[in-house]
Amino acid sequence: QIGLAIHNYHDSFRAMPPGWIGVTGTTTDIYGTNGWGWAAHILPQMEQSNLYSILDFKINLNDASMNVARATVIPAFRCPSDVSPDTRLLNDASSDRELATANYVGVFGTSDIDDCAASPNSRCQGEGVFYQDSHVQFRDITDGLSNTLSVGERVTRENVAEPWHATWAGVIPNGDDAIVRILGTCDHTPNAPANHIDDFSSPHTGGAHFTFGDGSVKFVSTNVDLGVYQALATRAGGETKHEF
Repeated sequence: QIGLAIHNYHDSFRAMPPGWIGVTGTTTDIYGTNGWGWAAHILPQMEQSNLYSILDFKINLNDASMNVARATVIPAFRCPSDVSPDTRLLNDASSDRELATANYVGVFGTSDIDDCAASPNSRCQGEGVFYQDSHVQFRDITDGLSNTLSVGERVTRENVAEPWHATWAGVIPNGDDAIVRILGTCDHTPNAPANHIDDFSSPHTGGAHFTFGDGSVKFVSTNVDLGVYQALATRAGGETKHEF
């Protein structure tokens, strides 16, 4: 459903949705207005037009007027095997913000997303199909749609020092691990023991499900070769085709 929604969005706007919008006026700012992420942009294609109609992309998603929208749970963005609470409080610089839980995050690429967070006035651009202010067209994915990861699973983990919690809404300014709440990087294979919050993970034994650029869904094993896995995370890396 997510893969089809992204394709329908591309048909309408001639590009995939942005990873998130991060500008202040005309200046690049990863925590700027408006913060809304890729999943918020495809709500009409996910049969969520009513929710989409109350979003205001002209203001920051952190605005109090968006409290209800941010916390709205969308079943299509939840993995049925993840039994975590439907919402969670995310701390920002001034208060806690309630965010709906989600289990699917966009593929940023292979770079460390924390490096972007350390340079808020620089554009946060990854090698994948979703990043700050991205407008990737299918023709830009020169590795081939069927060879490129688009969206993958993220499990919720509460009993860790740095809770793993994803959301569909977007990037909360100065929130804890704000960017990785909606995007992931292929630093380690899915469900690998060394996984961190910014990796892809699932409650399923042995790996995680991913939507590819062509809209297909495949299960990627924890035991996949890391080089192959990271090649799949790039949109234009020029790697040889790999079969699953």
